[in-house]
Amino acid sequence: MKVVVIYKEESDHARAVIEFMREYERQTGRTLTTVDPESPDGAQFCRTYDIVEYPSVIATDDSGVLQNLWRGIPLPLINEVSFYDAIR
Repeated sequence: MKVVVIYKEESDHARAVIEFMREYERQTGRTLTTVDPESPDGAQFCRTYDIVEYPSVIATDDSGVLQNLWRGIPLPLINEVSFYDAIR
């Protein structure tokens, strides 16, 4: 499984996302992958999974099949995300 956080660094929600990722790493010992939706690769990633709201957290299996998607604020609970991130 793979968990990705999609957010814009220069936005109102950036601080909440950064704090979430910091707390996630503190509690789980794992880091989350981030995607900037304004980069070329990030824009393609967002089109692929139809991401139009930021921040979003997406969990996919190893083949890229969507398993879960959380959109906007409030961010999901850390244990919800870690469930998908722990399955490797």
